[in-house]
Amino acid sequence: MIDPLSVFLLLLSASTPILFAALGELVVERAGVLNLGVEGMMITGALSGFAVAHATGNPFAGFLGAAVAGAAISLLFAALTQAFLANQVASGLSLTLFGLGMAAMFGKPLEGVKAPPMPAGPFGINWIVWLGLLAVPAIWWFLTRSRPGLVLRGVGENHDAAHALGYDVRLTRLAAIAFGGAMAGIGGAFISIATVLQWTEGMTAGAGWIALAIVVFSNWTAVGVLAGAWLFGGVTVLQLRLQAAGVNVPVQLLSMAPYLATIIVLVLISGRQKYSRRAGAAAPGSLGRNFHALR
Repeated sequence: MIDPLSVFLLLLSASTPILFAALGELVVERAGVLNLGVEGMMITGALSGFAVAHATGNPFAGFLGAAVAGAAISLLFAALTQAFLANQVASGLSLTLFGLGMAAMFGKPLEGVKAPPMPAGPFGINWIVWLGLLAVPAIWWFLTRSRPGLVLRGVGENHDAAHALGYDVRLTRLAAIAFGGAMAGIGGAFISIATVLQWTEGMTAGAGWIALAIVVFSNWTAVGVLAGAWLFGGVTVLQLRLQAAGVNVPVQLLSMAPYLATIIVLVLISGRQKYSRRAGAAAPGSLGRNFHALR
């Protein structure tokens, strides 16, 4: 007999890495920046967080280290796109390749090492799961009710108009990119510290690409991101339950999902200027466009 509570707890755990990464990318895209380097930032956070947790024996120190590492690597993307005005799509893809390669190289000594145990939070739910759930209303409030959040959205909608009003477009986007990197880092660390409990090369397994897809399909809203993360978590739990029941689910279908989602996301984003307003979508008007200061 299936216990609904245990299934719900599994869903929360499976959706948490995606939720963190997607919430961070939501803020980044609301600022008008398209960062396809989420996977690279997640794997960097997974490795850095695990290394710090193992060295200190404190899993919470590991999550802090993952946030710092994710923000740090995201600044490479920020430098390329905000200072040197490089193409955002190419820079994001390069960041993912860089993060995956760096994690594979530096993670070798940590293979086979166990993560320190995490204390259970209220109702037996991991503290980081609670943090992710609380982040949803916090980010909703920030983007819709706070003055800095409205400024960030204004930058994402029309960076030239925001600049003309005296707002620092590059600084706003830099802060958003760093926040997105920190959130992706925490999401990656959850996989290595709280889910797999050890370091394994490529352990994010396309979670960053799924997070990118969820942001678009959520119509750029925090509540929609939560629903999308839970949907993905539900699919993961269903797949595990089917396998436990003896139903053969082809692994190839799961492996192709992140890349199929990425293709769909790129198609949707590339056509946003032509179709988004007509369809009522909420894509930021300056999404993916570099800012050139007005003379």
